[in-house]
Amino acid sequence: MAKISRELIDQVRHSVDIVDVIGQYVQLRPAGKSLMGLCPFHDERTPSFSVDEKKQLFYCFSCHRGGNVFHFLEDLKNEGFLDALREVAAMANIELPAADKTVSRQQVTDPQAQRKQQLIEVHQLAMNLYHHILMNTPAGEPARKYLARRGMSRELIEQFHIGFAPQKHVLKAFLTDKKVDPQLMQQSGLFINGQNGLSDRFSSRVMFPLLDSRGKPVAFAGRLLTKNANLPKYLNSPETLLFQKSTTLFNLDQAKSVARKSGKLYLFEGFMDVISAFGANVHNGVASLGTSLTGEQVEIISRVTNQVNICYDGDRPGQQAIERALKLFEDESQRELQLRVVQLPAGIDPDEYVQQYGGEQFREYLQKNEETPAEFRLRYLRQGVDLSNQNERLNYLNTALTVIAEVNEPLARDMYVGQLASEFNLDRAALNQQLGELLASKPQRLKRLNRRPYQRKQRDGRRLTTGASQQVYQPSAPVGVKLTRLEVAEQLLLHTMLHDPEAWATVVRYPKFRFVTTAFQEIYQVAAKIKAAEPDKELTVDRVMGRLSDQRLASQLSEIESRRGGQVLNDQGITDCLKVITQQQPIEERIRQKKAELAEASAVHNDDLESKLVNELIDLFSQREKLKTEEIG
Repeated sequence: MAKISRELIDQVRHSVDIVDVIGQYVQLRPAGKSLMGLCPFHDERTPSFSVDEKKQLFYCFSCHRGGNVFHFLEDLKNEGFLDALREVAAMANIELPAADKTVSRQQVTDPQAQRKQQLIEVHQLAMNLYHHILMNTPAGEPARKYLARRGMSRELIEQFHIGFAPQKHVLKAFLTDKKVDPQLMQQSGLFINGQNGLSDRFSSRVMFPLLDSRGKPVAFAGRLLTKNANLPKYLNSPETLLFQKSTTLFNLDQAKSVARKSGKLYLFEGFMDVISAFGANVHNGVASLGTSLTGEQVEIISRVTNQVNICYDGDRPGQQAIERALKLFEDESQRELQLRVVQLPAGIDPDEYVQQYGGEQFREYLQKNEETPAEFRLRYLRQGVDLSNQNERLNYLNTALTVIAEVNEPLARDMYVGQLASEFNLDRAALNQQLGELLASKPQRLKRLNRRPYQRKQRDGRRLTTGASQQVYQPSAPVGVKLTRLEVAEQLLLHTMLHDPEAWATVVRYPKFRFVTTAFQEIYQVAAKIKAAEPDKELTVDRVMGRLSDQRLASQLSEIESRRGGQVLNDQGITDCLKVITQQQPIEERIRQKKAELAEASAVHNDDLESKLVNELIDLFSQREKLKTEEIG
């Protein structure tokens, strides 16, 4: 079997963000310095599942599972480490060495994953070439002038890797010179296969790379520099093994982390709107790719945020698109999302607004003009309606009440009814009576089946589920239960040792030091082995976690990191904790010794010695409990 090196395992782990992986199964929301969600390992209504993006760890404060990205997948899918490693490597497009099939059927490199990685490399070459032509050659000058007129700074061009495909076809010759397989070139979608063979698909176009959620190029969108009645203004790559329009969102790779922290994501119509918004310091914006929003995109969005602000053009087609998007979110999202609409002035899109009024005013407009779906619809319904005509006014009011009836919050419904009564000088009681009839006649809605994240459907229709065969770890310290003096001391000391080299050096100077709790001692021994193997390299929690194959130990270390956060002991604190642990240790050793002696006395039926040893054990237990229940300073 080909050996997978520790360095390669670490590379795979560092190549993905644990938030992105867990976010596929758990809706995470900002909570202080971490992200919280409903635990996928047990039923709960109040989120207790925490993900620390900085430390790349997860921990559940209720069921006490924890670890890194590998531990999460192992536990979630009840699979082995190698299977989890392969899955993460595939996400990162990292090829692992092939292994003996007798070890695991999933260990052999997936040919499709290999092909995807090769196609990404082709797109990376193309992206670099187009960007170089735009920024550094005379052929790119018309595109540079065009982008400057659009208010595109050099920083934005670099940020989005924008390029230019000149009229003269250059990509095929470039890739051929790089010895790229012609079959791979054909599968990339970057070429057209005609009578004379392959030719560049894009020419005389500004090139906008389309990246996947990990920031890898998978396709392009090209915009013509000059109008041509025979050619489309925008041209996207065709769908390929890498690229599907229905599951791709422009700028998701950059927007998702901002959206998770702010709890809000902006949905724009086009990628020029997203880029202009980015230049205005609105970094949490995404867009679908020249087509209507899809259910798959809705599901992707719902995994990274809990509020979506739909910001489309202010003209009538834009408003119609807003209504379609609202309905799609309401029908397709498997999680509760807070929906808002930001309606721009008629005849202007976000890109034009930024160019006309500047970034600061654009940000202010976004903040001050959020509407609920009901507010938007009540205004949208007025379009083309002559409210001075009695019949049209009555039709509008009847339709408006049906919109209000769909609002779940009683206070919000009452507010909208009050607005109608005030504007049209109507009897509020009459409006409420008709609204009540609508509510009573409305069929009882089936509650959404909020699929638990660990029950998400795979493409083959099977479900991922935490089956009964999985081990359920007993909580080491249930939420709300006060930790003992010894537990606090051991947690604080081990946490400090893993974050402070001087604390580590202080502790290891103590002769025959050991932690009382077996799990802490085992983690300490793993860390000591790492330190001994590479004494000049910094000892980190990430490195220790990466060596813990026992899920129990990984959960214990995650608990320490989650509970202790930034707590690092000073010299006096280290001394205090060492005193607590070393006081406790002799008692534990004596208890183990007395238990062994008691077993021997029982085996030879020495009743007098048995009685004496039992009394001594009771005394030792009493001493131990006294130490445990004392408070640590």
